[in-house]
Amino acid sequence: MIAQWFSDIGPWSWMVIGVALLALEVMSPGVYLLWFGVAAILTGLLSFQLWDFAFWGWQMQVLAFLILSLASVLIGRRLFPATGADDTDQPLLNQRDRQLVGRLATLTEPIVNGHGRVRIGDTLWRVTGEDMAEGTRVRVVAAENGELRVEAA
Repeated sequence: MIAQWFSDIGPWSWMVIGVALLALEVMSPGVYLLWFGVAAILTGLLSFQLWDFAFWGWQMQVLAFLILSLASVLIGRRLFPATGADDTDQPLLNQRDRQLVGRLATLTEPIVNGHGRVRIGDTLWRVTGEDMAEGTRVRVVAAENGELRVEAA
C-alpha cells in the first residue's frame, strides 16, 4: 500500500504536501515545518521538469526531497539565525529574585536555624544565612529557587 502510494505520487502531490506543511507552520510555534514545506514544493517543481525521464521514480523523488530538506534547513538557519534568551539587553527580566542580588535590606523576621524573612519593596522574601536578629541590615548575595541568601552588611 505504501509502495503503491509512493509510485503514484506526482508533482501535484508534492505541491499539496508542501502547502499543507506551510499551513501547519502558520499554526505552530517556531520555524520548523517551513523548510520541509519549501523542500516539498521544490521537489514538486523538479518533478514537473523531470516527470517523463525513466530515472525519476518515487525513490529519486524521496531522495530529492531529503536532500532539498537538508539544504533548505541549512540555508534557513544561515539566513535566519535563531535568537536565544541570551540575546537580550535585560537578561534578568523574568528572574525577579536574581535581580535582588547586591541589594541591601533590613530583616523583618530574625534568621533562626538558618531561615528568616526580609521585606524588599512590597514583597516578603524567605532568606537563608547565619542566625541574625530582627532589624539587622543584610546584603543579598545569591538567589536560588525564590529564596535569597544573605549576609550581614
